[in-house]
Amino acid sequence: MGITCVALIGPQNNPMYLRSMDSATDEQYLKLHYVVHCALDAVEEKVLLKRGPADSQDAYLGLLYPTEDYRVYGYLTNTHVKMVLLLDDEGPVKDEAVLRVFRRLHALYVDTASNPFHKFGLPISSPRFDSQLEQIVAMYPRPGASLGGFTT
Repeated sequence: MGITCVALIGPQNNPMYLRSMDSATDEQYLKLHYVVHCALDAVEEKVLLKRGPADSQDAYLGLLYPTEDYRVYGYLTNTHVKMVLLLDDEGPVKDEAVLRVFRRLHALYVDTASNPFHKFGLPISSPRFDSQLEQIVAMYPRPGASLGGFTT
């Protein structure tokens, strides 16, 4: 199970960042964009279902929906920025590992958005963001990788 795509969507559903972790053709990139766009409906639905009078807003939305090629996971920040991960559909997924990736990605986004020269809601184009994102994705366990002495 590897991370195929990472996307950040703004509060008005504007794409702020979309990156394929593998080299993608234009057709594959458009497919990823389509899957991420479809995930926005699932995010809205999950947020409405979780919202209640006594419920605290949980940032991790979990599995939004599976497709034949991907499993789509979501995360919502306090500023209503939606983070979407597309995982290739191979092997089991551990929610703890996905949640760890989202928390690190959220911390990276907060660091980037804290830059006084960054305008909130505009696309992110930072080489530092790209390189740190690659490090976060590289830490996600792949099938057969050793994780604390256990094979995933």
